[in-house]
Amino acid sequence: MRGNSVQRDLDEIKSLALRYIKEETIQPIKDMGRFVAWGALGSLLVGFGYFFLLFGALRFLQDQFKVLDGTLSWIPYLIVVVLVALVIALTLWRIVSGTAKRRLKDTK
Repeated sequence: MRGNSVQRDLDEIKSLALRYIKEETIQPIKDMGRFVAWGALGSLLVGFGYFFLLFGALRFLQDQFKVLDGTLSWIPYLIVVVLVALVIALTLWRIVSGTAKRRLKDTK
C-alpha cells in the first residue's frame, strides 16, 4: 500500500513538472515566435514600400525634369541615394533613441 502511494506521488510530481515546463517555456516561445513572425512580415512590407516609393521618386525626377537628360542624367540617382541615406539615418536614429535608452535612464 505504501509503495503505491510513493508511485502516485512520483507520477504527480512528474505531471506537475511537465505541466510547468509546458506553461513556462513552450508557450512563451510560441508567443515570441508569433511576435517575431508578424514583426518580420511588417518589416518586409515596409521595406517594399520604401523601395517602391524611392523607385517612384527616381522615375518622377527622370520624367518631370527633362533638363536632367544627357550628361546630367546621374543627378536623379544622386538625389535618390541621398534620400535612401536619410531614411537609413532616420531609422538608425529611432532605433538608438528608442525604448532601450529610456529603460537605461530608469534603472540609473
